[in-house]
Amino acid sequence: MDELKTNDYLKGIVLNLPESPGIYQYLNAEGTIIYVGKAKNLKRRVSSYFNREHEPGKTRVLVSKIANIRYIVVNTEEDALLLENNLIKKYKPRYNVLLKDDKTYPSICVQNEYFPRVFKTRRIIRNGSSYYGPYSHIPSMYAVLDLIKHLYPLRTCNLNLSPENIRAGKFNVCLEYHIKNCAGPCIGKQNQEEYLKNIAEIKEILKGNT
Repeated sequence: MDELKTNDYLKGIVLNLPESPGIYQYLNAEGTIIYVGKAKNLKRRVSSYFNREHEPGKTRVLVSKIANIRYIVVNTEEDALLLENNLIKKYKPRYNVLLKDDKTYPSICVQNEYFPRVFKTRRIIRNGSSYYGPYSHIPSMYAVLDLIKHLYPLRTCNLNLSPENIRAGKFNVCLEYHIKNCAGPCIGKQNQEEYLKNIAEIKEILKGNT
């Protein structure tokens, strides 16, 4: 397909794009995805690439390489954010700089351990831990963590609270215990059954069952 035919082909796609939230994918002549983007309005966003002359640089080079456009319509702008992030991680498009490497939306981890911790993370480690998210709206994630902290006394330390270590008296309570943010499982003040009951309720909150 020569350049003129390619331009007409792309204009036809752009003219028929819906005015809905979604993600768009630009492909080169070999069919490789070279860029993934999100849009509140697909038609308006994608049109902006072709309706003006871009300054010399990455965007102009990107536009010159586009041979095909694919898109996915979603329900909300937040869904578009999450899908964009996942597709960038999957395909690692050449012209995506933001979110390409370690920049990703955070999740909430319920760690797989004897007395599980609950914390924000950007790394998903397949070790039996549970992950909730990712959260594209960071204040919402902090609001959930703050709610959990006020409802449940949870440990925040990195100590290895194994039954053997607790029985051996290896630990002392910290400030979190004295200000009533933690119930002291490290010295046997809170047993695992009671702690895991709280964790089960926390998981329901993280699933949206508030």
